Amino acid sequence: MALKHQLHPEDDVGSAPPTDAARQPVLATDNGGPSAPALPVPYVRRRRWQWTSIAAVLAIIILAVGAGAYWWQQNLARLPAGIVQGNGRIEADEIDISTKFAGRLAQLLVQEGDMLSAGEVVARMDTRDLEASLMRAQAQLQQARKVVDEARATQEQQRSQVALAKQQFDRTSYLMQRGNATQELLDQRQQQFDSSTAILNAVTARVAQAEHALAAAVHEVDLIQINITDNSLVAPRDGRVQYRIANIGEVLPAGGKVITMIDIMSVYMDIYLPTLEAGKVKVGTDARILLDAYPAIPIPATVSFIAVQSQFTPKMVETQTERDRLMFRIRVRIDPELLKAHAQAVRSGLPGVAYLRLDPDVQWPVRLQQAKGV
Repeated sequence: MALKHQLHPEDDVGSAPPTDAARQPVLATDNGGPSAPALPVPYVRRRRWQWTSIAAVLAIIILAVGAGAYWWQQNLARLPAGIVQGNGRIEADEIDISTKFAGRLAQLLVQEGDMLSAGEVVARMDTRDLEASLMRAQAQLQQARKVVDEARATQEQQRSQVALAKQQFDRTSYLMQRGNATQELLDQRQQQFDSSTAILNAVTARVAQAEHALAAAVHEVDLIQINITDNSLVAPRDGRVQYRIANIGEVLPAGGKVITMIDIMSVYMDIYLPTLEAGKVKVGTDARILLDAYPAIPIPATVSFIAVQSQFTPKMVETQTERDRLMFRIRVRIDPELLKAHAQAVRSGLPGVAYLRLDPDVQWPVRLQQAKGV
């Protein structure tokens, strides 16, 4: 296309000069037809200036909002005097459920992550050998009871013999005093009485021996039954299965671990504080825990342990002081009743921050006040 200037019909000699619109060049196509007029340079520059101004205003607004948010967060996170904080991880006591005797694992009734109640059976060992021993002990127990019954019957019979011998001796002694019996007969009656008494003593001793044997047989049966019961592995506390270590069919030694569980009634967080702050902490100090996973839910807790010796801060703990400074370990424990009410939500290993109120007169900030239902 060629650029051509065209004159309007009214542009005669001596007429008024053409307007700006009339002076605008038009684009002519190859066939001579005109196209749309081109935009003037001042107009383009004015539009660019407007867009630049809008972008600048938006940038100023964004910076202002960011600065306000930063200021708000800094003031929100600022703790009043008398409250200190330390970082740590939620931990729970681990309990190893192990075998009491060597044997083969017959049943495994739980999986990793399952909730457990105190006394719940989690696994069973093969007890066929113990059951056979129990049957033998029960048979021996029945035999011991029969021996005791026989010994007691013999004892009663011998007591009758002693009573009879005593009566005969007394009668003969009475008759002899009146001259109706001889001394020889009296001596015979005395001998019979002494012999019956000695036999009764022996029978009584055999009864005692049989009763001791019976008691031993009863204890043997009880012992085997206890061993069979102990081969059913149970959860000692309420908790959650953390690891399943053994599989069905494995032969385990005495004390072999089968399951590791966490005690949900014993959950705590260890934090590290410098000397100036740790020296003001006492056992029972009120505390709050904020987990990274639940930053809006403060968990009430109390201090349950304060280390008596300082130590280096572990590398896994982030503190605001120098990492090589000696710190004191503080344990903050969550109330077991609260844990029991929220057993399904208890987890271990979650990182968070523990806040300690050193001055009981200081009010907790709003974000650390206990929420309803917690």
